[in-house]
Amino acid sequence: MELVILIVLIAVALVGVVGLVAGSALRGRTRRGPRGLGHAGRHGGTEPPGSVAGTPGDAPSVLPTGETRVDLSGPPAVGTPAPVEETEPAPAVPAPAGELSGELSAEPEIVSPRTPLDVPAPALGRMVRLRARLARSQNALGRGLLALLSGDNLDEETWEDVEATLLVADVGVAATTEMVEALRERTRVLGARTAADARAMLRDELLAQVGTAMDRSLCTSVPGRPAIVLVVGVNGTGKTTTCGKIARLLVADGRSVVLGAADTFRAAAADQLETWGGRVGATTVRGAEGADPASVAFEAVKRGIEDSADTVLVDTAGRLHTKVGLMDELSKIKRVVGKQSPVDEVLLVLDSTTGQNALVQARVFTEAVDITGIVLTKLDGTAKGGIVIAVQRELGVPVKLIGLGEGPDDLAPFEPEAFVDALVGDSA
Repeated sequence: MELVILIVLIAVALVGVVGLVAGSALRGRTRRGPRGLGHAGRHGGTEPPGSVAGTPGDAPSVLPTGETRVDLSGPPAVGTPAPVEETEPAPAVPAPAGELSGELSAEPEIVSPRTPLDVPAPALGRMVRLRARLARSQNALGRGLLALLSGDNLDEETWEDVEATLLVADVGVAATTEMVEALRERTRVLGARTAADARAMLRDELLAQVGTAMDRSLCTSVPGRPAIVLVVGVNGTGKTTTCGKIARLLVADGRSVVLGAADTFRAAAADQLETWGGRVGATTVRGAEGADPASVAFEAVKRGIEDSADTVLVDTAGRLHTKVGLMDELSKIKRVVGKQSPVDEVLLVLDSTTGQNALVQARVFTEAVDITGIVLTKLDGTAKGGIVIAVQRELGVPVKLIGLGEGPDDLAPFEPEAFVDALVGDSA
C-alpha cells in the first residue's frame, strides 16, 4: 500500500514539472513572435539585447491575411513590456494623381504630330477671298467718307463730318488731321464731283496712311535652324487661336511647325493649342498647369532643333497668377529661348474691336519685348478699320496679319492695297 502511494506522488510531481516547462516555452515564443517576422528575420541579423518586437523603430510585422497574434501565457513577468495585439494592417490609400510622379509631372510633354484632319487652304490670295467680310468696315469708314466727298457742296460742316468719321473709325488724331488737310487740298485743286473721283482720291490718301513701303513679310524660315516666333498679347485677343491659324498658314505653304504651349496659366490654353496642332499635323510641346512658361518655350525650341523644323511658334501667357509681372515673364522667355536660338519674330496680337485700348496695350508690350509685327484680330466684326493706321503710327511696326473671322482659314497676310480696296469698294 505504501508503494502505491509513493508511485502516485511521483507521477503527480512529474506532471507538474512538465506543465511548468510547457508554460515557460509558450511565454518565450509569444514574446519573440513567429520566426522570420522579427528584426532578425527581416534583416538577416539578430535582435539587440533587451529589444522587443513591436517597439518604436521596428517596421510593423505583416501576418498572413486574417491571422492575429494574442498572448496566451497570462500576465507578463515583472519588468517585461506587455505584448500588443497585432492585426493585419489597413490597406494603403492611393496618393492623389500627380503626386506619385514627383518632378516628372513638371516635365514638358511632347505631343507628336498626327495626320492633319483637313488640308489647309493656300495662303496665296486669301485677302481676295475674304474681302466680302472685310467690307463690313465700309459702313463707317469707306461708305461714310465716299458719301460725304461725293456731295455737291463740300462746306465746313461737311469737312467736320469727314473728320468725325475718321476719328470714329479709330484712324487717330494725327492721321485724321493729315488726311483732312490732304483731301481739302485735292478737292480745291482738282475737284471731286463724281463718286469715282471721290473714291480714287480717298483710296490714294488711305494708302498713303496705311503705307505700302513697310516690310510685312514674316520671318518663318532661316537657313540651318528653325525660325523662332513668339506670339504675345493679353488674354481675350485671340492669341492662342492666332497661333493655330499661323501654323495652318505655314503648313499650307509646305512648312513643318512645332507649337510651344507656354501659356500655362490659362485653363485649357494648352489643350486648345494641341487641338490646333492635331488639325494641321504639328508637334505640340506643353507643360503642366502653372509650370514655368520659359521652360516650356525652351523645350519647344529644343524639339524644333532636334526635328529640323522650319518654324517654332510659342504661345505666351496674357496674364499670370503669381507676383511676377507679365512683362518680366515675357522678357525672361525671350532670354531663355535666346540661349538656344535667336528670336526672329515677336508678333503682338491686338483685338480690333477695342480701338484705342489696343494702342495702350501695344505701348506696354513694346516696353518689354521688341515687337516686330502686329496681328489684328476680329477686323471683320468692327467698323473701325482705321486701327490699322493708328497702331502703325503709334509703334512704327507694320501690321503683318489680320483676322477676319472664326474659321480656321480666316487669317490672312496683310496686303495694304487689298485692304484699302475692300474699305472703299470696287472702282467700277
